[in-house]
Amino acid sequence: MVHSEQADRALKLLRESQALLEGDFLLSSGRYAQSYVQCAQLLQYPDKAEEVCQILARSIREHTGDGKPFDVVVGPAMGAVTIGYEMARALGVRGVFAERKAEGGFQLRRGFMVEPQERVLIVEDVVTTGGSAKEVLTMLDEMGVKQVSFASLVNRSGVENPFGESPYYPLLALEIPSWDPSELPADHEGLARAVKPGSRPTAT
Repeated sequence: MVHSEQADRALKLLRESQALLEGDFLLSSGRYAQSYVQCAQLLQYPDKAEEVCQILARSIREHTGDGKPFDVVVGPAMGAVTIGYEMARALGVRGVFAERKAEGGFQLRRGFMVEPQERVLIVEDVVTTGGSAKEVLTMLDEMGVKQVSFASLVNRSGVENPFGESPYYPLLALEIPSWDPSELPADHEGLARAVKPGSRPTAT
């Protein structure tokens, strides 16, 4: 578990960088929310990005009892490129990113490789459904990689671990309600002005 003072510090950094937004939002899942966590607002500041990733890395080392629990960090592009790099630096390991294929799913490009025996940490900035991270897991499964864990700055999935039996290390858990638009009144004013704040198009 992340120590309360560490979690408090991370939350303060999110607020200072205006990464916790209030308004009307259509999420990439297609759901509607009146709050949104835009970690890119924090990650644009190298000092803040370094600090939150060092906090998360310390928490992971304490939880695993291992000074170097992973061999490589993988982040799904584009949203997790910066957080993946900073987490790799904090853990002292390689950091690569996976890119979307036109036909769906992820692949490693640019000469990046992950060997089957390597211990992999998949990193996201915010986990809602964990969809992108799970797609990266599918890619790694197809490559024969067996030792995979997950981490994120924020868990807003509403469950302790959306990745089943795989280890998951979130820095913060935030409860942010969301609704299917069909659950809201047809004249709900927020839907008309809702913006799409994510890094990929809203699901259709």
